[in-house]
Amino acid sequence: MSTKPSTELETFPNPAPQNDYTIRITMPEFTCLCPKTGQPDFATLKLEYVPDQKCLELKALKLYIWSFRDRGCFHEAVTNEIMGQMVAATTPRFLRLTAEFYVRGGVYTTVVAQHRAAGWIPPAEVVLP
Repeated sequence: MSTKPSTELETFPNPAPQNDYTIRITMPEFTCLCPKTGQPDFATLKLEYVPDQKCLELKALKLYIWSFRDRGCFHEAVTNEIMGQMVAATTPRFLRLTAEFYVRGGVYTTVVAQHRAAGWIPPAEVVLP
């Protein structure tokens, strides 16, 4: 078991690349530091992605998220950085990362960053009665 964070995102081959399917991952223990005060910021990260050829490996993802704990980051910057690194690692058809930061001084912040592969058209939503 690893006892330290990692900046590497690992992947594994998509077991069903012929299908458009969504992977949803919730990470309720994200922490980083406020770059102005050094105080901790806490957030829940919600990841939704449609993989192409690669999927994110979960243990590596946990260690990657841990690597932000002692870094000073603005909410907008860290959300876009994480989204960009996930896209670079997996080249997904679609990826959306929502970062819901907990209240600080009476202010909640939610940042949503997303990527759509060129030419990818999502399947039509099925609405059942």
